[in-house]
Amino acid sequence: MPVALISHADCGRHDTGWGHPEHVGRLRAIPRALREDFDLFQAIEHIEGRHATPDELALAHEPSYIALVRRLAEEGGGRLDADTVESEGSWDAATAGAGCALDAVDRSLSGESVRSFCAIRPPGHHALRGGGMGFCLFGNVAIAAHYARRVKGVERVLIVDWDVHHGNGTQALVEGDADIRFVSMHQWPWYPGTGPADDRGRHGNVWNVPMPADRPREEYVSAFLGAVDNAADGFTPDIVFISAGFDSLAGDPLGGFTLEMDDVTRLTAEMVSRAEQWCGGRLVSVLEGGYAPARLGEATVVHLRALLQAR
Repeated sequence: MPVALISHADCGRHDTGWGHPEHVGRLRAIPRALREDFDLFQAIEHIEGRHATPDELALAHEPSYIALVRRLAEEGGGRLDADTVESEGSWDAATAGAGCALDAVDRSLSGESVRSFCAIRPPGHHALRGGGMGFCLFGNVAIAAHYARRVKGVERVLIVDWDVHHGNGTQALVEGDADIRFVSMHQWPWYPGTGPADDRGRHGNVWNVPMPADRPREEYVSAFLGAVDNAADGFTPDIVFISAGFDSLAGDPLGGFTLEMDDVTRLTAEMVSRAEQWCGGRLVSVLEGGYAPARLGEATVVHLRALLQAR
C-alpha cells in the first residue's frame, strides 16, 4: 500500500501574483525537489485528484459564500480580504485542492493509500464558514473531516496542525462536532491573533498550544506531541489529518519558529506511529503554509520520506 502524493494541475491556476507570499512557485518547488530524490519519486504513488462539488464544499461553508467565490473567479478575480486574492483560475484551483483532500480520505479508508500528502493550494486553515481569510478560500482539511464523518461514516477524527499560524478557520469549522478533535501549535502572539490555550472549543475538543518565537526546537516538538497525546486520551481516532504548514521551519519569512528538517521527520514519524496504533495507519496530510519555496520543497521530500519509511 504505497504512500500517495495527491495533487491537481488546476492548483497552479490560482494566480496571486509573484509579489504575494502564497504564489504558484510554492507548488513548483515540490516536483523540483522530488527530482533530486529519484528513489523517493519512484517509491510514491502520484495521483491526480478531483474537484470537490459545491455540495461537498457546503459540508463546511455557507452556500452563499461558495457562490461568491465562484462568481468572483468568473468575473476575473478580486479580493476577499486584504490578504486573500482570487484570480480567474481560483475557483478551479480551490475546488481541486479540496477535492484532493477528499480523494485522500477515500483512498485511506479503502486501503488504496493508507497515508497520503496533498500538495495543493490555496491553503485552507484560515477559511471561515462564510468568508476567506489569510490566503485561504476553502477549509480543505475541515471539509475532508466532515466528509469522513458525514459521508463516509467515520466515527472519530483527529486533526493536528503544526503551521506557525493558528488554524482559526479549521477550529471554527469543526469545533461544533464533539467527535472531531483539533490540535493547533502556533506562534503567539502572531497572526491571526486567535488560539489562546484556554480556548478549548465548544465541546472541550480543541487543544491550542500557543508558543513564543525563537525557542529551542525541542520545546516545540515536545509541546506539540504532548498536546496530541492529551487530545487522544480516551478518544481513539479512526483517521488522522495533518495540516502540514512548513512555515514553522526556521527562516520562513512569515514566522519565527526554529524547526529544522529533522523535526519534520520526527513529527511525521511520531504521527504515523500514533495513527498505526489508533486506526490502522490512516493518515491524510494536507499542505498549508510555507513561504520559502526551496525550504518548502525540501520539507515536502522529508515529510514524504517519513510517511513512506515510518513503521
